[in-house]
Amino acid sequence: MKAQSSILGTTSPKIELPNKDLVGVKKSEKKEVTKEETKLPKPTGWRMLVLPFRMNEKTKGGILLGGETIDRQQVASQCGSVLAMGDACYLDKDRYPNGPWCKVGDWIVFARYAGSRIEIDGGEVRLLNEDEVLATVEDPTDILHKY
Repeated sequence: MKAQSSILGTTSPKIELPNKDLVGVKKSEKKEVTKEETKLPKPTGWRMLVLPFRMNEKTKGGILLGGETIDRQQVASQCGSVLAMGDACYLDKDRYPNGPWCKVGDWIVFARYAGSRIEIDGGEVRLLNEDEVLATVEDPTDILHKY
């Protein structure tokens, strides 16, 4: 009979749960959540912020790589994704008559020791000058990496 009454549209009384506050324990204040983007440095002038490519933890043959190997590869990586560009990037029409070499979101190739490395939570980013971009690629996995 109860099943029929719920089908017909009548509602049953609402069940209220007891107060579950713990005695002697203060409720924690909610921390203000910040977006990850606001934690990243903002490039100035002709610099750009690049996130180096992080390789897979498993090779094509199924071998699991250790954390140290992956960290070494990330430092030595020569590919990265452009996260942000400074306000003066590629504005010099004499140096760049054909326009910018890359834009935000592109995968780029750069020299192994190019730019300044900045450690962040979860890895590192690099600040590159606009002229340190060597090439753009569609997919960073197309570039053969050391390991």
